[in-house]
Amino acid sequence: MHGFGLATKIQDFEISPDGLLINLIAFNVGVEFGQILALSAILILMGFWRRNRNFMRHTYTANVAMMSLGFLLMGYQISGLILTP
Repeated sequence: MHGFGLATKIQDFEISPDGLLINLIAFNVGVEFGQILALSAILILMGFWRRNRNFMRHTYTANVAMMSLGFLLMGYQISGLILTP
């Protein structure tokens, strides 16, 4: 799903066929690097949060909030796909 979303977004840009392969590779490397940075920050924050004695009390609420936001984003994306001509 993630790759298809990026591929459709990249088609919206008017990229010259000259150097298209290099541009696509650079784009994908940039996306992967950004994901590694974001994941690293999340893992560091989670490590500190787990040391807190109230961690177990807040995990259920945090999981419900993240899942709800994920489903909301997915619904937003799917509705945009269906409603956009």
